[in-house]
Amino acid sequence: MWGEIHNREGENLDYSYAAGTTPEAELVVIGHGVTGNKDRPWAITLAETLSEAGFATLRFSFAGNGESEGRFADSCPTKESADLASLLDVVAGPPITYVGHSMGAAVGVLRASEDTRITRLVSLAGMVDTQAFVERKFADLTPEQDCMWELPDCPYSRTFQDDMRRIHSVAPLARDITIPWFLVHGSADTVVPFSESEHIQSQTAGPATLHRLEGSDHVFTDAFAPQMATRVLDWLRS
Repeated sequence: MWGEIHNREGENLDYSYAAGTTPEAELVVIGHGVTGNKDRPWAITLAETLSEAGFATLRFSFAGNGESEGRFADSCPTKESADLASLLDVVAGPPITYVGHSMGAAVGVLRASEDTRITRLVSLAGMVDTQAFVERKFADLTPEQDCMWELPDCPYSRTFQDDMRRIHSVAPLARDITIPWFLVHGSADTVVPFSESEHIQSQTAGPATLHRLEGSDHVFTDAFAPQMATRVLDWLRS
């Protein structure tokens, strides 16, 4: 529909689009987390559920991830927020809901706190305290030498580490978000604690609803993905 979509560095962003049932259908943009891509099972399940209900969906991979151009070592929340802005430059027109998972949710907070083109926001297992995440998960890694979770295509870079520490937490930005906001977080999430969603919900200035998905892990494995997708669909319809 839009042809190639490039970020500010000219890197092509890989995406999959499904039209809604009407030309003016709301567009739901879906962004992934760190080391993820647009084709993670939870993202496909969510997109298919929303498409069947009539919503237009666009799931994409941030630069350096999946089939998008760029270097993974350059990936960080600030750059990915700029990627999202570049995508919105192209697709803006219909009302846009942004759905972000994990670090992609932190990217959504960064973007929505200053970009009025996002009219509704959904955070899935949303990362809030970025500095604590780095210290909790990657404290034993050396930038430019080691890889995240021993994934050879996901080097742990100083760019990522420094940006996560500089941001520190996206919770203070919640006061700048006044649009409707839905948060879904699994009670058994061992990657990003459920308490982070509780905390940022308490900081928002607008209408924010938090749903605790009992028993779900960080990536909504197996039956939890359809449950998550149904909760998001119900909220969008309401």
